[in-house]
Amino acid sequence: MKDTLFIWLQHLVPQHLISRLVGKLAACRWAPVKNTFIRWFSHRYQIDMSEAEQSDPLAFDCFNAFFTRALKADARPLPADERLIVSPADGQLSQFGAIEHDQLLQAKGRHFSLQALLGGDAALAEQFQDGSFATIYLAPRDYHRFHMPLAGVLRETIYVPGRLFSVNKVTAEGVDRLFARNERLVCVFDTDHGPMALVLVGAMIVAGIDTVWAGQAAPARHGLLRTSYTEHSPPVMLARGAEVGRFKLGSTVIAVFGPGMASFAKDMDPDLTVRMGQPLGTV
Repeated sequence: MKDTLFIWLQHLVPQHLISRLVGKLAACRWAPVKNTFIRWFSHRYQIDMSEAEQSDPLAFDCFNAFFTRALKADARPLPADERLIVSPADGQLSQFGAIEHDQLLQAKGRHFSLQALLGGDAALAEQFQDGSFATIYLAPRDYHRFHMPLAGVLRETIYVPGRLFSVNKVTAEGVDRLFARNERLVCVFDTDHGPMALVLVGAMIVAGIDTVWAGQAAPARHGLLRTSYTEHSPPVMLARGAEVGRFKLGSTVIAVFGPGMASFAKDMDPDLTVRMGQPLGTV
């Protein structure tokens, strides 16, 4: 009953208005406001600052800076074997597996369309048919920068407007086509092994998605917005493990790989807790 009420309320509340108001609060630099917000959040979610480059939570200019804090250089070591695909983020591996007949598994009994996830582009979706995917949910306590599972060159980004449902386990199990309905940024890369996409999914009170090459990329002022980087000089080339961007409050990353690219580790299971840089499988 409690979960049903939570989902029902998600449909009724002004999702974008609430998210933008929280975004303004999170960007506030006035010490009494930002320090109160940071203290409450740190206590509520038991934030571990021992791995952070700046360990004093009140030293940050605003809540957003605290939330998207950098980690120490040695906090997430990468495996030496370049064939290993690494997790793009800290979080919970909610689902992973094969893409079959344009469908990705969202939760037990629920699937969603790859083509819809990628902004409705049939030609782009065709490049990933019979490929594989991994969905990682970032809880509020997690490190909120996301990174490259494999080295690649940015081909294009696609901003897709949409709803802002929460993306936790309750809504994943209770809202149809959740990830293909929410606002998102699709980042398409070319790798030595085939095409790869990172789909950065917005959610309730996520006030922005930033990338290292363009700054804030979501929300955008326009509707569906495609930006090509094929003629960008210099090319946007990112090594495995390199930072791609950050969420201003928690959300979800879906890594999508072309056919035959990824073989996931046999010990992986849904709901597994992962850390950025942890091997997920091999190319």
